[in-house]
Amino acid sequence: MRILFALPGLHRVRRGAEIVFESIAQEIALDGEHKVTLIGSGEEIPGRAYRFKRIPSVLRNHFERWPKMPFFRSEFMYEDLTFAAGLTASGWRAETDVTVTCNYPYTNWALRSHFPWRNRPAHVFVTQNGDWPAYERRREYRFFSCDGLLCTNPVYWQRNRDRWFSTLIPNGIDQTRFFPGPADRALLGLPEHRPVVLMVSALEEGKRVLQGIRAVAEVPDAFFVIAGDGPLRGQVDRLAADLLPGRFLRTTFSHELMPVLYRSSNIFLHMAIQEPFGNVYIEALASGTPIVAHDDENTRWILEDHAYLVDTNLQQLLVEALTKAMHSPAGNTARGVAFAASKYSWSIVARKYSEFFADVLRSVRPTV
Repeated sequence: MRILFALPGLHRVRRGAEIVFESIAQEIALDGEHKVTLIGSGEEIPGRAYRFKRIPSVLRNHFERWPKMPFFRSEFMYEDLTFAAGLTASGWRAETDVTVTCNYPYTNWALRSHFPWRNRPAHVFVTQNGDWPAYERRREYRFFSCDGLLCTNPVYWQRNRDRWFSTLIPNGIDQTRFFPGPADRALLGLPEHRPVVLMVSALEEGKRVLQGIRAVAEVPDAFFVIAGDGPLRGQVDRLAADLLPGRFLRTTFSHELMPVLYRSSNIFLHMAIQEPFGNVYIEALASGTPIVAHDDENTRWILEDHAYLVDTNLQQLLVEALTKAMHSPAGNTARGVAFAASKYSWSIVARKYSEFFADVLRSVRPTV
């Protein structure tokens, strides 16, 4: 097969979806059976087994203050359009059997656009950013389509399997990077003798960062580190200055420093509800960092009994979970590390991806 992954942030940012696509593409390309191409707006990275093609796009943060309207209700949609315009004009189609993205609407539309004199490649949509394009029938979502829907959690799969040719596949973890090991708080600028609560998150409404600040403020002496940026940065900084004076740091860390950041933290906190998957869960799990997260179907499926799962809408329960996690027995984290290694290896996940791509292609072209 000739497989193409397309996403504006590929080779430019290290967010969850970009890490997934680059990792999957690398594993499939290394296998040698299929030809893999990535299209993104970053630069080529030496040593990758797949081919990379650059199409420029405008970063989403440039559009944070732009007017919101139908078909442009967020900065993400503006960014997506700048990328899809270049994608439509590029010459990728003749060399592709299966296309893959998690962006809707414009990248999805560009990959599914039909030219009468050419076969349209089979298209797989991955629910890294949510499954609402697949089931919502209003607004631009009524124009959504795909040949295969790859669901990243069981809630999405149950909701969409009757409408779309679907499968359920989790994300994976790079076990050569995320594993238990020594902390280095001095390198990261973190206090040596305080319990550190870590949140790795975009600063946007759905991540519920403000609620996390209010809870950590009730944990005596806890130092709260938020690794991330986004539209709510001003509100986050003001609330933390009020509730966590001298006990708060918001910054971004390089991709290379993320493993030691997890290892240097006493607790990993994630407040999102019904997160599509959350790579951060398994990064923390594989690093041996105790996890506190919202108790829903997705986190139970991802983490099973290897986390402190509570209704994070109830602040007192959340504070109690943080306190318990701070004193988590070493055996609990060791079991979590072993569980992550057995379930979330990229090689296992990539094999499931390529098998699904082949199934989708056969469903579109039965003679393949």
